[in-house]
This record gives sequence, structure tokens and C-alpha cells, in this order.
Amino acid sequence: MVILGLAAAGCGSGAAPESTPSSSSALPTGTGLSSASAAAAANGWSKDRIKAAIAKHAGTTRTAKPTPLNALVGAVFTHNSDGDHFCTASVVDSAGQNLIVTAAHCVFDPIAGQRSDLVFVPGYREGDTPSGVWPLASVTVDQSWMDDGNQDMDVAFAIVKPQNGQQVQQVLGANRLGVNKGYQLPVKVTGYPSSGEVPITCGNKTTEQSPTQLRIDCPDYTGGTSGSPWVTDFDPTTKTGTVVGVIGGYQEGGDTPDISYSSYFGDQVQTLYNRATG
Repeated sequence: MVILGLAAAGCGSGAAPESTPSSSSALPTGTGLSSASAAAAANGWSKDRIKAAIAKHAGTTRTAKPTPLNALVGAVFTHNSDGDHFCTASVVDSAGQNLIVTAAHCVFDPIAGQRSDLVFVPGYREGDTPSGVWPLASVTVDQSWMDDGNQDMDVAFAIVKPQNGQQVQQVLGANRLGVNKGYQLPVKVTGYPSSGEVPITCGNKTTEQSPTQLRIDCPDYTGGTSGSPWVTDFDPTTKTGTVVGVIGGYQEGGDTPDISYSSYFGDQVQTLYNRATG
């Protein structure tokens, strides 16, 4: 893994591709209701059974309320908050109290290089920046992502600069980093579609896409939601939780708006975090 200062980095071209979720992994591949008859003949899936499975397993997406937990999530812009936001990030606990986590493809393109002059805007809503604008000072991505765009390490940590003498975690708090937590976890995913000016949120249970990838089914996670944190183990006392993934990984997060993926947070992500905070 490599730590890169933004000031010396080359600028990436364009907005990072994004994001994600749709029907459940419990269904046969390509289970549109229009193909229900064929699915039923081949696998015993009737139209009613397909509808019931989708209703049971698909998450519900809604506008995210301005809660303390959602305040840890922000949109990522270039230069300042006046332009278009193209990714999502969130505050993660660190000794320096200045760390955020996002997808690697949001901050570093293996071909074009590192994206420069980025800012993190937590709690952004319709042009309002209630918790300030935090420029990124440096980012840490794995060498395998830099070299080949390794989808199993589509994770990045970034240090943000202090504002008004305070670090971002002092102002907002932070979620904990969770590694090796398993594949079936109830999580909440909150992020910023590029097409909107308010965040969305969805809760559902993760599943194993592969030993190195997680999957979640939540509708309407379109471009801009890459980097959205997958938060479990909410603590009502601290009003924070544990981040076990970010939208990214397989297909850089997913090629439909209804199915999202994340690189599995295992030992390599812990090592990346250690490097970012060390």
C-alpha cells in the first residue's frame, strides 16, 4: 500500500464511476418477473414466489434524516462544495482524529493516477455545509489497486486537514473500523447519489458474493454512492457504529442501481488502515 499527498499528485480525469443494489442473491440469476415462467419451469420459482422473495430480501431506500450517525457521512467534491459531488466518504476512528474511509476508485485511478484537490463535506444537504468543508491532505491505497485496480482492495483511507483548530472526529465523532466480521451482517448504507442533493439510506443484511466480496440489495444506489459506508453494531450511547465495508469492489460497486458490493474488510484492510494511521 502507498500513502500519497494530494498536493503532489496528478489529477484524475472525470468523476469516479459508481454504484449499486437490486434483487436478492437467493433468486436465480436474471430473475426479472417477465422471465418468471421460464424460471419456474427450470427451478420451481413461480411468479408469486419471486415476488415474495423480492419483498422479503430487498432493502428499502429513503432519504437519510440528519441524525448524528448520518452526519458522519459526506459527499466528496473537487475543489469545493459548489460543483458536482461524485463519491461518498465517512469519518472512521483514528488516533489522529482526522481519518475518513471511501472507495479507492474515488481517489485513485490506476491509469490516470491520483485525483487531486478533493474535499469532504459531511452532512451536505441542498448546498448547505453544516459541518464544514474538509480538504483531503493525503490518501492511502493498496499497491495492488494502484498497479492493477484490484477489486478486492477497492478501499482508501484519507487524512483531512483540520479546520478552525479542530480535527473532523472532534467535531463529529467517528465510526469504528470493523475487520473479519463475517459475511451476513445487518448494515445501514448511507450515501450521496450524484443526481441528488440529499443523502439516501437503506438497511438490509449483507451476503457473501465471494470470499473477498460482500453484497447488499438496496434500490437506487446510483453514481455518486461509491464509498458509502456499510455500518453495523450501532451504539445508541455514542450514536456511532462499525464500518464493515464501503460501496466499491466488484464492478467498482455494481453495474445496476439495486445491487451493491464491497471489498471484504479483512486483514489487508486492517494493514491498510495501520499504514494510513501510522
